[in-house]
Amino acid sequence: MRAEITQQNLYLILAGKAAAVAAFIAEDEQISPIEALTKFYASDTYRRLEREETKYWHFGPVALYQDYRMA
Repeated sequence: MRAEITQQNLYLILAGKAAAVAAFIAEDEQISPIEALTKFYASDTYRRLEREETKYWHFGPVALYQDYRMA
């Protein structure tokens, strides 16, 4: 049985995606992982990611990082 992603269970995959994007941000901007994660959580990309209807949860860390950098 395939699990369906809904707004109610989306949080289960957000932490892993956010951590991966934060690692890219930390390396690129030479900041700590915590600072990078805080920056990502405050971004428009994360706001879109946390809304199931945008389907941003389909994107991998590289695509999310690119979206973050474009903002």
